Amino acid sequence: SKMATTFIRVSPTLTLRLKFAASNFQRQTINNCRSLSTSPKLYREYYFNDKHDPNESKFDKVLIANRGEIACRVIQSCRRLGIKSVAVHSEVDSNAKHVKLADEAVCIGPAASAQSYLRMDRILEAVKATGAQAVHPGYGFLSENTEFAAKLAENGVAFIGPNSKAIQAMGDKIMSKKIANEAKVNCIPGFDGVVTDPDHAVKLANDIGYPVMVKASAGGGGKGMRVAWNDQETRDAYRLSKGEAASSFGDDRLLIEKYIDNPRHIEVQVLCDQHGNGIYCNERECSIQRRNQKVIEEAPSTFVDPAMRIAMGEQAVSLAKAVGYSSAGTVEFLVDSQKNFYFLEMNTRLQVEHPITECITGVDLVHQMLRSAKGHKLLLTQDDIGVNGWSFECRVYAEDPTKNFGLPSVGRLNRYIEPEGLERVRCDSGIREGSEISIYYDAMICKLVTWGNTRQEALDTMTDALDRYVIRGVTHNIPLLRDIVTEERFVSGNISTNYLPEVYPEGFQGKTLSQTESYNLAAIACCVHVKDEIRQRSFTNELRNPLEFTEQRVWNLNASIGDHYIEAKVTHKSDFFEVVVGGEKFKVANNFNLTNPIIDTDVNGHDLCLQFISHRGNGDVKLQYLGTVFRVNVLNTHVADMLQYMPEKVEIDTSTVVMAPMPGLVKSVAVEVGQQVAEGMEVCVLEAMKMQNSLVAAKDGIIKKVCFKAGDTVGEEDVIIELE
Repeated sequence: SKMATTFIRVSPTLTLRLKFAASNFQRQTINNCRSLSTSPKLYREYYFNDKHDPNESKFDKVLIANRGEIACRVIQSCRRLGIKSVAVHSEVDSNAKHVKLADEAVCIGPAASAQSYLRMDRILEAVKATGAQAVHPGYGFLSENTEFAAKLAENGVAFIGPNSKAIQAMGDKIMSKKIANEAKVNCIPGFDGVVTDPDHAVKLANDIGYPVMVKASAGGGGKGMRVAWNDQETRDAYRLSKGEAASSFGDDRLLIEKYIDNPRHIEVQVLCDQHGNGIYCNERECSIQRRNQKVIEEAPSTFVDPAMRIAMGEQAVSLAKAVGYSSAGTVEFLVDSQKNFYFLEMNTRLQVEHPITECITGVDLVHQMLRSAKGHKLLLTQDDIGVNGWSFECRVYAEDPTKNFGLPSVGRLNRYIEPEGLERVRCDSGIREGSEISIYYDAMICKLVTWGNTRQEALDTMTDALDRYVIRGVTHNIPLLRDIVTEERFVSGNISTNYLPEVYPEGFQGKTLSQTESYNLAAIACCVHVKDEIRQRSFTNELRNPLEFTEQRVWNLNASIGDHYIEAKVTHKSDFFEVVVGGEKFKVANNFNLTNPIIDTDVNGHDLCLQFISHRGNGDVKLQYLGTVFRVNVLNTHVADMLQYMPEKVEIDTSTVVMAPMPGLVKSVAVEVGQQVAEGMEVCVLEAMKMQNSLVAAKDGIIKKVCFKAGDTVGEEDVIIELE
């Protein structure tokens, strides 16, 4: 490989000169170390509108009571401002990226969130031990916990967020809805009190009228939320939502409101200080969701015109001022087809999707939160906030998108390369190569953010970035993300919260290839097969070159993609391959090698980007093309002729077993050996990444064996229950 030289300054008088091979892994290590805080150029590019007084006072040390990408994000702003950072971590996170980035780190307990990141007492001990003057809660965990904010105030430690009164008023969905009604903000019809039991839930649902939304009073992020269309679904929604709410937020109170069918989910970012000043930083469109959790966000929204933006923004700021709000917050609305908007909730914290607002406004929201917590006035005015271009965020998760649009996957990232080399691409991640995705925390790998002067420009950059994002070791949702950002309806902006089930009524099963795309894929797979054969036949350090006439130049091959068989002929020329696939001729540039996961080549004069995953001895070539991983079986013709004599693999009947669709924790088992069950009856509940999933019997039968009990951990496809 090429050799590169870097210089690392060890002291003012000593410089250590290191030579290293500039491999993909090492280049990625350098990219992972690059951050907004250490690059003035990147800082100016992202935060061109971050008004502040450079001489104003600031905190000396800040503790981040969170983990993952949001902890890394807060540390970046702290570094740039010269503020020391303290990370807290569980035992399994001791080698996490946010721990390595921080100036100090404190272990606060075992892996389970309830014993670490949700332990207020241990975080307060860490604050005292390190002398931190302020705590940034990030999002999730204790970010909207009134008691935590109050305890910090009692100890003279600043909470980088709103005061406890505002958190209590807006963080509690029941109370916030009452306040919004009093403030004459449009609200969704529903019950403003606490739902006491399943029967109460059914009564309220019938009073409001189906469909209804049952959701947790505390928290957010799609957890503890269920849509119910009848009495039985309401009872199930009550039980499952209550369990998720208790597990995720330590508060199992629920509310019920009318479910607005086919709406858009649009939210407004607000910024306030402790002196009564407040502004809105435009809107974000968050309608692409699965199980009430956002998948892709964009700013601004294609649906919001300037007049509507002002109306929504002014209502959001008025609501924030009504509760004396200070810091960054988000007011969420549901919007119908007639552009009527209804208050949904207010998140009294930094939102996951805040980067896209930063991209189009140039405001460092974390910095402004730090300023507000220190007591400084907001120097930005509403006139300073414009709409500069367009930005998208794709949430890259470790999950299988073919299972209900995304069930969690766990494992170790044995290869990981972010597409940071592309311009106008931002990767907010809390992991790196070698990191473990476990069952204990959210399955997010990265927030992939792109920006462009126009919406289409930002979309094209996102497509490019997804094609070049290398993730190995876990199943991920890039196939779904890549398909969405190029899908006709999404590209036109015609979206709603029902987008996924409407566009993919049978679920997402990967990219459906056209004939031209199939031929492109087959052509590249054949070239990979040929290049691998040539590599295996070559010898290094030979004293003489092989005679040219002994080298094979033409391959007659058979390529199969699923049940589609294609005859191919590959001719190896000096700097390209001539491939005939299905009677069509392709000229493929021989400019890639099989040690690099990215195949960035030229086919008939058109750029084509794929990812090379593997080539097995049985002829299977795995390529990631247009986001989806395809298995193309490439065999020499005389070998392919023998396939007719191979016995077919017998399909296993899985209707007599209940298997875990993903790794997780068995929350409860509802059956016992010998019990009669009916098709569709719930037999157990599996919890993964704080989400509870009801598993049901596939047919009528009698329970033969229960392999796991409540509290046990299971792996993907483990058999939990057997039927006779």
